[in-house]
Amino acid sequence: MKEVLVNAIRSHLAGNINKHLANIQVYMNSTTGIGEHSDIVETIELELEQVANYHDKLEMLVKYFIQPQQKQEEEDNEDAV
Repeated sequence: MKEVLVNAIRSHLAGNINKHLANIQVYMNSTTGIGEHSDIVETIELELEQVANYHDKLEMLVKYFIQPQQKQEEEDNEDAV
C-alpha cells in the first residue's frame, strides 16, 4: 500500500511540474498564450515558483521515502544471499 501511495504522490508532483513548465513554454513561445497577462515576466516568475515548489516536494519524497525504501530492499537482498 505504501508503494502505491508514494507512486501516486510522485506522479502528482511530476505532473504539476510538467503543467507549469508547459505554461512557461506557452508564455515564451506564443503571444496568443499571454491573453490577460500584461506582465509576462512576472507571470513566468509565478509559474517558476510553482515549479520550484513541486520540485522541492518531489526531492523530499525521494529523500525520505523512496531512497530509504531502496536501501532497505538492497539490504534485504544482501541478507537473502
